[in-house]
Amino acid sequence: MKTKKEIVTDWLPRYTGRALDQFGEYILLTNFHNYVDMFARQFDVEIMGLDKPMQTATANNITIINFGMGSAMAATVMDLLSAIMPKAVLFLGKCGGLKKTKVGDFILPIAAIRGEGTSDDYMPPEIPALPSFRLQQSVSYIIKKHELDYWTGTVYTTNRRVWEHDDEFKEYLRDIRTMGIDMETATIFIVGFANGIPHGALLLVSDNPMTPEGVKTSQSDANVTKEYANTHLQIGIEALRELADSGESVKHLIFE
Repeated sequence: MKTKKEIVTDWLPRYTGRALDQFGEYILLTNFHNYVDMFARQFDVEIMGLDKPMQTATANNITIINFGMGSAMAATVMDLLSAIMPKAVLFLGKCGGLKKTKVGDFILPIAAIRGEGTSDDYMPPEIPALPSFRLQQSVSYIIKKHELDYWTGTVYTTNRRVWEHDDEFKEYLRDIRTMGIDMETATIFIVGFANGIPHGALLLVSDNPMTPEGVKTSQSDANVTKEYANTHLQIGIEALRELADSGESVKHLIFE
């Protein structure tokens, strides 16, 4: 039987079309091809993997990866990245805003609630899903540098995509007082921890699904992308640059 190292070393290029030595030491993760397009246009670089499950572009020691949607793909990409052991991985995702958040707000999670189930295959359920503090600190600094603000708190990660009709589930979300809901953050945090990869997330509120009028539509999502996606991407790029320029390690947690 092959070892995990042998598998991921073969599969990362297989899934992305990019050789291992063509990855940067810092990784941006996204669910959206247009984020990769914006990155590639900004730095005038090639998008690789257009015929693969994951598309990538690399510039200035940063590689952006569109890994798809959902906790299973989030776990897969974090496993595959163990082939190169990046210095930091930052997830730029969208989420449903809960409580007082509004569309276009940023959420910088200090933890994620493991409602998706996938992370249970990696760590016992009592292990909290936490980001790497130094990486989140860098993101916070860049947000303030842009003269913007953000919410912090917990994000609930679910494996259900269609739940907006479920009043019982919505009441549960109110009870646990989470700031947002998505399908990837907790998985990225736990699988990153399991693989010893420093990780963080900055989420863009794309809808307010607790009310009927706030549920995401194709048009509303297009509007969010047009108005806020570029700023989201720039903060991610600058945060990783700040981290790289500082020369500081992100590994404040002991991965054992």
